[in-house]
Amino acid sequence: MNELKLQDNPMARANVTAPKTLAERAYLALRHDIVCGALAPGERLRVEHLKDTYQVGAGTLREALSLLLSDALVTAEGQRGFRVAPISLADLEDVTNTRVMLETEALRQSIRHGDANWEARLMASYELLTQAEGTLETPQPELWEQRNKAFHEALIAGFPSDWTKYFLAILYRHGERYRNINLRLTAAHASGRNVHQEHEAIYRAAMDRQEARAALALESHIQLTLDIVRRQSNAMNLKQPNAA
Repeated sequence: MNELKLQDNPMARANVTAPKTLAERAYLALRHDIVCGALAPGERLRVEHLKDTYQVGAGTLREALSLLLSDALVTAEGQRGFRVAPISLADLEDVTNTRVMLETEALRQSIRHGDANWEARLMASYELLTQAEGTLETPQPELWEQRNKAFHEALIAGFPSDWTKYFLAILYRHGERYRNINLRLTAAHASGRNVHQEHEAIYRAAMDRQEARAALALESHIQLTLDIVRRQSNAMNLKQPNAA
């Protein structure tokens, strides 16, 4: 599998961080701008305009957009080009339910089979996340998101299923997109949510090898984002399936 190109290897693409080609660089830049909301849901992605913005040729840009198509962050319109994938409450519900199903089982398996290295990685990621959550008076959303993702990856690192991790990476990124579009960290905390307390409950139960308790805490943690969005759905205009 290591010999496969990026476009042929979805699991390699899920967590690529150091682009080796222009197509990879454009893919990562576009993915970032879609997830952070710089490119709005439903927005037409015009190659002739974007190639200058991302400083690549039209063919390279189309290759990057095709990669994003398989990540479900972009939709194709036949011969009419590409658009940023729309958002909807139904979509977030589907993302959330699927993520809960996969991630809680992966956590259970990690607790059963994780070794000392798994515990050490989980501890290190939790400490870094705690540091980021201790600076919420001056929020650094990108740093928090990076460390939050690393914590969730560490939770399931003891489960040796590359496919599960690949699917969860895509689902996590879609969840991140919804947070960036409407919530942000400050909005989540304004709602009375204590994200650090949620993470601590998951972490303590996992380190104590309390499988059922950890899975329930993780499910509640993931579900809360959906619950907040539901309460704010009127303001977000998420009730329409193709809302931008």
